Amino acid sequence: MQRKFFISVEKKKELFHTELIKCGVDYQKAAQVAHILALEKPDELLTEKEIELTKEVCQEWLTHHKRLTSIFRDY
Repeated sequence: MQRKFFISVEKKKELFHTELIKCGVDYQKAAQVAHILALEKPDELLTEKEIELTKEVCQEWLTHHKRLTSIFRDY
């Protein structure tokens, strides 16, 4: 059985922001994208600028995450 736990928008923002910062994303961009992700709005309700920023930041996070994973995989 899968359980769902309630996490507030503020807590989600904090978690996303922390994870983005840990992977080297710019602080301000991380804050903006963390807010966008925490709200869980459908893509149709996001502006073109929000979509582009989110894609850019998530791609940067993914690059750093893959690099870190490959480094720590050997240990």
